Amino acid sequence: MPDYLIIAGLAAIMGLTLILPFSTKRVEEELELFLFIMGLLAVSFSGLWSRKLLAEAVKEPLAITFTVGAVGWLFGATRSRLRSWMNALTKTLGLGGAIFVIVLALGLGSSVFTAIVSAIILAEVVTLLKLERDYEIKLTVYACYAIGLGAALTPLGEPLSTIVVSKLKGPPHNADFFYLVKQIGLWVVPGVLLCAAMAARGAKAAATGKAGLREDAPEDGGDILRRAGKVYLFVMALIFLGAGLAPLAERFVARLPTWALFWANSVSAILDNATLAAAEIAPVMTDRQITFILMGLLVSGGMLIPGNIPNIVSSAKLGIKSREWAKAALPFGGALMLTYFVLMTLLIH
Repeated sequence: MPDYLIIAGLAAIMGLTLILPFSTKRVEEELELFLFIMGLLAVSFSGLWSRKLLAEAVKEPLAITFTVGAVGWLFGATRSRLRSWMNALTKTLGLGGAIFVIVLALGLGSSVFTAIVSAIILAEVVTLLKLERDYEIKLTVYACYAIGLGAALTPLGEPLSTIVVSKLKGPPHNADFFYLVKQIGLWVVPGVLLCAAMAARGAKAAATGKAGLREDAPEDGGDILRRAGKVYLFVMALIFLGAGLAPLAERFVARLPTWALFWANSVSAILDNATLAAAEIAPVMTDRQITFILMGLLVSGGMLIPGNIPNIVSSAKLGIKSREWAKAALPFGGALMLTYFVLMTLLIH
């Protein structure tokens, strides 16, 4: 196939991948299957099928899938004790202190027990708090920012980090389990601390004793297995998609100025950031480019509900509407994007 047709085909696939999940309800509901089909098409257009790619697509999702299933089951077995733990923590630290610690723990802990499990725990915690609805929405938004940032620190945390490490594990980056901690840890950890502080602000004044947001329904074993299966298919799809779109990323994305890479990824507010990472990240990029891309994706991913996994899970379980989310998340996200951009431009060379 002529080179220009390959590039045109890959561009069309990337366009469909970015537009249809946001514009078509059926695609949004069956996102994993849609991305899997797009991944197969991308690899076929680029002619990059190999035994190595197939083996990677089967093997790479196993760790995060197992973690989602195991930790989901473990939480299900201990969730009845959560209220007593919450009461003890609040008695010791006060309401604001307890919320700060919980959001910090969910944010940094999501890199080990996954963004999905952190979001499920968050929904349960918010249900127990019984604070004003407006405050609980802000708390959920700030906590999801923290979870979205923290989950990117290891390949276990979320599909984005799994995909990035998978794509960069060869030369020249030789990404291992701790690659992302070394690459973006100094930027992520302060962001998680800030989100935890914002979540705790005004907690005492918001206490009403009446239920604000409520979790829709607890999960059973079948729900946990189905979610783990969807995560497996999702990560596999993104591996295919990332491999298939590599020629497009290497030809165009890697040549963009670093500042343009950062701001272009504000589209992650409406599109899953793992999908964008699969399309954009390429081994030919410098560490500086990778840092700007990842931080742009991670911060803007919190602005709207479709942007990342914790937003989707938490908003669905707590009944938060898109307009309510945007009202709380967009001002904070915009300020955080600008702050990161200025600091990274000055400090990363």
